Amino acid sequence: MAAASEASAQPIGATEINWDKLDKTKFYVVGAGLFTGVTVALYPVSVVKTRLQVATSESVERNALSVIKGIWKADGVPGLYRGFGTVITGAVPTRVIFMTALETTKVAAFKLVEPFKFSEPTQAALANGLAGMTASLFSQTIFVPIDVVSQRLMVQGYSGHVRYTGGMDVARQILKTDGIRGFYRGFGLSIMTYSPSSAVWWASYGSSQRLIWSFFGHGSDEAPPSVGKIMSVQATGGIIAGATASFITTPLDTIKTRLQVGHEKRPTTSEVVKSLIRDDGWKGFYRGLGPRFFSMSAWGTSMILAYEYLKRVCAKDE
Repeated sequence: MAAASEASAQPIGATEINWDKLDKTKFYVVGAGLFTGVTVALYPVSVVKTRLQVATSESVERNALSVIKGIWKADGVPGLYRGFGTVITGAVPTRVIFMTALETTKVAAFKLVEPFKFSEPTQAALANGLAGMTASLFSQTIFVPIDVVSQRLMVQGYSGHVRYTGGMDVARQILKTDGIRGFYRGFGLSIMTYSPSSAVWWASYGSSQRLIWSFFGHGSDEAPPSVGKIMSVQATGGIIAGATASFITTPLDTIKTRLQVGHEKRPTTSEVVKSLIRDDGWKGFYRGLGPRFFSMSAWGTSMILAYEYLKRVCAKDE
């Protein structure tokens, strides 16, 4: 969603396809395949980021390159896709919920902020931020259990973590030790991490686009820019949004990941915080920042461009 879904006079507005103009069935079916492809391409970054976040002071692999080398040496390409089957299983329903909530909330949010007569970047930040936060809240109920299982698979055998035979084995172990509650370990922190992260990402993305268009001197009375220029602005906005969101929310994401992959000791939040500070000081909260920034920027930019393409493919015939 590059620009607002509202039909306001934006330089990008004439190219925007609103939610009510989409063939929803086609949108969900084609979107499932499209976003599966994006996930395949970017999944290894999540594996590297997760391993960095759970590394202890005794771990040999302390940076992204050493983690990649370790995985490649031990398991080859399959090692970069540990937990992928579990993620893909939950990705489709999660993405459907997220996209639906995002688009419908965005339309309502723009109507809500319009009477306040804020500047276009401010309106975009508020509406997109509210939509991103709401969409994340709805999708977390499905995403968190998938995240718990997949992250345990990502770090199995690494730095003393337990090995599993697959996603079902992880699920059985979680049920055995913690019951259903075990699938929602770190749920509160996930809400605190992903909802603000989603809000910051979409707010930054929406406002940065308007600022970029303003910098280029495009006004509402001008002809729509070329598709190539629109895509360039979208990609730049995605990178800016990824940088902003990753910097603000990585500390919470690091704590959440450690809570979710803990097996026997089951540390508390305060114990995780103390451990990070003891091992690396305050910079320990930013473990995996590089991969997370790359993941959020690459995923966000790829998703934005794919989403705009998806909307054009699935637009209803007039």
